[in-house]
Amino acid sequence: MENRKFTVTDDLLASKSQRLLNFSIDLLIIYFIEITIGTTIIIIGDLTNSYGASNWVESLSLIESFFFGLIVLFFYYGITEMYFSRTFAKYFTKTIVVKYDGSKPNMKSIVIRTVSRLIPFEPFSFLASDSRGWHDVLSVTYVVKKQEFIERNKLFNLSEETVF
Repeated sequence: MENRKFTVTDDLLASKSQRLLNFSIDLLIIYFIEITIGTTIIIIGDLTNSYGASNWVESLSLIESFFFGLIVLFFYYGITEMYFSRTFAKYFTKTIVVKYDGSKPNMKSIVIRTVSRLIPFEPFSFLASDSRGWHDVLSVTYVVKKQEFIERNKLFNLSEETVF
């Protein structure tokens, strides 16, 4: 009997439109988180008559705001993909992040994936002929259509650990 191993094939990869939608939705969520954190700090400062933190938030420069956004981005992608193998946008588009063999990405892959998102123009790298973005290539991960992935994965009788 031949021992076949599961591998991600091109037909399982998320489409460019799904990837663009993932990016757009995640960007809106990250922006919402940033606004929520800033507003919460200001409200708490007003309620407690402690204006140090709220004054700091209100006086952030464009560069400071940018770096604050990068911190939020890092935690958003890092936490959601590390624990769930998908962001909130990927839930919406029914896609998931996996390794080449169909397994869940490890912490190292997710950290590389998340840090790679900081490369300028990286969000649009998946629009090239290859539908994988730089953050996919550098972390050796794939964004796949979840339902098709699960169905194909069942054919290989992999352990439940690799099926999401």
